[in-house]
Amino acid sequence: MKLSAPVSLHWRLFFLSVLPSGCAVIDSTDRMAATRAPALVGKSGESGVPLLTSPVCQASLQGPVAATATPRHAQVEADLFSGMSELSVDAFIEQVLARNPTLAQMVAGWQAAFARYPQVTSLEDPMFGATIGPGTIGPDDSGVEFAYRLEISQKLPFPGKLRLKGQNALAEASAAERDVDDMRLQLVESARMAFYDYYLVDRALTINDESLELLRRFRKNAQTRYETGLVPEQDVDQADVEIGREQDRRLELEQMRQVAVARINTLMHLPPDSRLPPTPKQLNVGEELPDAQSLRATALARRPDLQALADRIAAEEASLGLAHKELYPDFEPFFMYDRFMGNVSNNRDLSTMLGVRLNLPVYKGRRYGAIAEAAARIAQRRAELARQTDQVNFQVQEAYARLQRSDRSVRLYEKTILPAAEKNVKSAEAAYVTGKIPFLSLIEAQRNVVNLRDRYYEAVADYFRRRAALERAVGGPLTPEPSAASPAAGRKDTP
Repeated sequence: MKLSAPVSLHWRLFFLSVLPSGCAVIDSTDRMAATRAPALVGKSGESGVPLLTSPVCQASLQGPVAATATPRHAQVEADLFSGMSELSVDAFIEQVLARNPTLAQMVAGWQAAFARYPQVTSLEDPMFGATIGPGTIGPDDSGVEFAYRLEISQKLPFPGKLRLKGQNALAEASAAERDVDDMRLQLVESARMAFYDYYLVDRALTINDESLELLRRFRKNAQTRYETGLVPEQDVDQADVEIGREQDRRLELEQMRQVAVARINTLMHLPPDSRLPPTPKQLNVGEELPDAQSLRATALARRPDLQALADRIAAEEASLGLAHKELYPDFEPFFMYDRFMGNVSNNRDLSTMLGVRLNLPVYKGRRYGAIAEAAARIAQRRAELARQTDQVNFQVQEAYARLQRSDRSVRLYEKTILPAAEKNVKSAEAAYVTGKIPFLSLIEAQRNVVNLRDRYYEAVADYFRRRAALERAVGGPLTPEPSAASPAAGRKDTP
């Protein structure tokens, strides 16, 4: 069987049609949104238009995604806080954000969502078809020429469909990025809560040590006075009881410290029993709070969950536009070389044909249903955004009121309650030595000061925990830098 010259020409056209077409070009309306995921964006072409990576040029995708999404092994690093005499909350938060696998999981999910953009904005692969007439296969002298048909076609959606699909994908990817920011805020809040729990139990252990030392001194005084016959033996026994109670309390505090350390190490993706430096001995409460109204306005401007809802509304609006576009037909132009036209040589000029196919969107029911569904989803998302806005305002106001109360409580303890309680203990000790009060009065004064110091440090820890809750409700630090007005700057300044 011999094939004529046009056959070899069309086979060459076939091989050209199936070659990879390269990277998809981002629509000009979506260039700014596409640049938000630099890990998935390749180098710009000669025209300056950024190119998204395709399966052919995916090196930039594999590196960052693999580095972020690879599970971290629970391997202890050599002293994360080496050289630190005290554990800093900022250093701890930095390690949590760098090591916690939850954040890496969310980042990988965002990158996966952004990778949908080149998939939904690319054209379908061109189609090639070949048809032969088996009855025309025969000897060259039969007088019948070999009959065949070659066809190349390309489906083209109605103008605007790919753009709307791209807008939907980018909006969903942006919402996923906001979810990463929201998870970052949650991790920061959890880290602060864990740190101040650790701080509180450290301070309680310090108070316990000081109380035991003081009780032993009381017992020594009681023993001396008992030996001289000034007091009954009951005073010594009572001192032993109080010392035993404090020792039992220390066992409970040591257990609480182990749990606090395990929680902190878990947040840093370390073994629960890894060593940690002690917390600072004192945390100062001195910064004045902004007014609640400005904090509510700040929260509405930079809360990532609100921004994610706004992005999802944009995605639903793109879906609505796409549903309207489905009322219009798609096109499929094709090129055909047809040697089934006949066997007369003067018909060869008629073998090359161009044409177009299109679907006829005559069944409107499912298309109108898709439009109604998309419109309902937009209404649902907008109602959700309104509800979440009300909830954010309430969260900020509630956290603000709680923080104000803690601030006033700490100042009351520092200025009034603790000085009076410590003065009372000193006076009671002096009065007991001179025989003016019984030993039980001295013990009661000591119990009182221990309890009040515990409650003071608990009030300090509550202040900082409630401040962390308010920062979570506001969406970042309470006094951001001026450059943090934009969402991107807000993410940069958030720990």
